[in-house]
Amino acid sequence: MNAQFRKPPSWRNVLEKGVVVGLACCALISVFTTLAILITLFVETTSFFNEIPLFHFFTETEWTALFSGDQQKFGILPLIIGTCLVTLIAAAIAIPIGLTSAIYLSEFAHDRIRRIIKPILEVLAGIPTIVYGFFAVTLVTPTLKNFIPSLETFNALSAGIVVGIMIIPMIASLSEDAMMSVPNRIREAAYGLGSTRLEVALRVVLPAAISGIIASFVLALSRAIGETMIVTIAAGATPHLSFDPTVSIQTMTAYIVQAATGDISYESIAYKSIYAVGITLFCMTFLMNIFAEFISRRFREEYE
Repeated sequence: MNAQFRKPPSWRNVLEKGVVVGLACCALISVFTTLAILITLFVETTSFFNEIPLFHFFTETEWTALFSGDQQKFGILPLIIGTCLVTLIAAAIAIPIGLTSAIYLSEFAHDRIRRIIKPILEVLAGIPTIVYGFFAVTLVTPTLKNFIPSLETFNALSAGIVVGIMIIPMIASLSEDAMMSVPNRIREAAYGLGSTRLEVALRVVLPAAISGIIASFVLALSRAIGETMIVTIAAGATPHLSFDPTVSIQTMTAYIVQAATGDISYESIAYKSIYAVGITLFCMTFLMNIFAEFISRRFREEYE
């Protein structure tokens, strides 16, 4: 009897349930896609390490995976060193400029100036990375050669500088958002105690937003580690175990591009090495993201 008097669901309830189901499906698709990527990486990497010992992979100092016969060497250290070298140079460029830009936009810039600078940063973030790569080769490297005559045409220094320029908007935008989230009453209390504008920015707002700022650093550096086109074009394809930024090097992403476009057999050990390098890169960025999350939770300030 109760079923006879039960009202049919209204169109609004049906629509809300449909939206919930759609959102859940989108979330499940993201999860399944991530799992599929991880399974593919682990399966192919396991096949690679069945032929190449894991110890040799991380301890040998030569990488000649695309060579033939006995000349093949699978020591990933040159690729890791090349990747870290470019990332450190990028960090040295992007962190100071990005952080100071964020401090200026958050604490000193007039609204009219902020409305001008923010779109410029967004445009800088939207430039294709292949354009940055050609910019490094055609302008940055020739300019640096005027000061460093021994600089090679393809080198880690130019690639690192341009990667740093590329990630400046990420650091500036995320750091500014973190500082803008600090309540104004904290600033006003500091002004009431006689602090100057610079002291408020550096000693009050910056420490209060430190979790978001550090998270922006780590996310930007993760982006730098995974950058492909700039380092492929500007850094070279010579896996040297060297910390000299003036010579040609090869990063992990650049090797993946080189191997994926080369004429290698699907079942060859050289092809499987792509996945070994890929999962190494994945682990590096994954650990950095975990570190960023830890820092964010450890130093997070909550305001009411």
